[in-house]
Amino acid sequence: MLVKCYAAAVQGISATIITIEVNCTRGIQFLLVGLPDIAVRESHERIISALEVHGYRFPRKRIVINMAPADIRKEGSSYDLPLAIGMLAAAEQIDASRLEKIMIMGELSLDGSLLPVKGALPIAIKAKEEGFEGLVLPQQNAHEAAVVEGLQVYGATNIKEVIEFIDGKQEIAPVRIDIQDIFYNRRQQFDFDFSDVKGQENVKRALEVAAAGGHNLVMIGPPGSGKSMLAKRLPSILPPFTLNESLETTKIHSVAGKIGSETSLMTQRPFRAPHHTISNVAMVGGGTFPQPGEISLAHNGVLFLDELPEFNRNVLEVMRQPLEDRVITISRARSTVDYPAGFMLVSSMNPCPCGYYNHPDRACICSPGSAQKYMNKISGPLLDRIDIQIEIVPVPFEKISNQALSETSLAVRERVIRARRIQEERFKEEKTIHCNAQMSPKLLRKYAVPDAQGPARLKTAMERLNLSARAYDRILKVSRTIADLEGTENIQSHHLAEAINYRNLDRGGWGV
Repeated sequence: MLVKCYAAAVQGISATIITIEVNCTRGIQFLLVGLPDIAVRESHERIISALEVHGYRFPRKRIVINMAPADIRKEGSSYDLPLAIGMLAAAEQIDASRLEKIMIMGELSLDGSLLPVKGALPIAIKAKEEGFEGLVLPQQNAHEAAVVEGLQVYGATNIKEVIEFIDGKQEIAPVRIDIQDIFYNRRQQFDFDFSDVKGQENVKRALEVAAAGGHNLVMIGPPGSGKSMLAKRLPSILPPFTLNESLETTKIHSVAGKIGSETSLMTQRPFRAPHHTISNVAMVGGGTFPQPGEISLAHNGVLFLDELPEFNRNVLEVMRQPLEDRVITISRARSTVDYPAGFMLVSSMNPCPCGYYNHPDRACICSPGSAQKYMNKISGPLLDRIDIQIEIVPVPFEKISNQALSETSLAVRERVIRARRIQEERFKEEKTIHCNAQMSPKLLRKYAVPDAQGPARLKTAMERLNLSARAYDRILKVSRTIADLEGTENIQSHHLAEAINYRNLDRGGWGV
């Protein structure tokens, strides 16, 4: 008997329908075709054990299985469950009438229990698009997939439950979640708040400007000055997720297998802080079977690189193109995959190897030129792509011991949201532009025109700091954001002055 059941293969952050055709005839043989990898071919042994544990008999017949389309490589163990169900249906041990309307995914243990799979959300989205009525998958993935409205998601704990559900002997209650509660009511919950930070008002202002315009930022200062503490609080002042942003970010983390069993939607922007020993592939993504890297996991959020000069130079250089294009293309001999990479780069660094260059109280013990040599670990093209470069100094005792609370993240966030709304209205005709940091040169000439005194101030800054053309554009973008925070339509001279002040590393004599 020939039976068809349906599964899905995840490619990038999208899914493709896989039709599993099982033909069961007289004889004793097992053939699995359709470009399966080793993990898929090994499913034979897992299926036999899982069925025997629950009292079912593996068909003693000639079984030919084709996984179509045959030109897509089938990877991983998530096809165990649909293969097992397909074989039982082809052998007429269970009723096959429900298989046309339901997609099935799941990895089997030897005892028949179901293990979670990667990419449950993109699989559920594809099932809905293709008109399937339901999706059967492990209980651990049910909340994640149940986000998709109009699709019945059934979470099972073992293969027996699935067999009896397909055969009509037992019903599994579909998983339902309250999107309103999960998404809208949990967006304000943060572990860190700006009110915890004493002093550093100029750095808080720089972070506010960065959040309002989506600008990249680097903080330079001695150990213990609060660089990491401030960076960890940046997500608390970023605008809340839109539902589309939340879905897109959740899909990336789903494909990477980083969604918890009780998580449906990511409600807070990601904050990724990889160690400086990270490799190129781990940063941008890739591998034999391409997976998203840190820059994609930070999509719609923050990528924090602590101790920036300690990162391998090659790792930093591979980020230059994603910083501009906001997407990373991973090309392999078998396939090419695009992953989103629209992240805010926030980094911190010491000014020199000992950490105390330009410190107000402690002397730097580095040899002459060491600060400049340390700074040269970061290439000029990468620094050019960082809009805001702010120097941070230690907080004096008077401010540390002050018990008065600083401004809360909620208050700062309200100003950031107002500035972002102005930008949304400004760029409503631009499909790929959402904030000032993404403006093209054409949009800069349209929306970031300085007032009458502005060109002279910019010319002086360009000549004294020896700025590049890209740095000139960055100053205009930051100025536009500062004006938006003030609710000013035109860029004024003091907006330019503040933006120029955020180019600390361009000052002549730094590190000499």
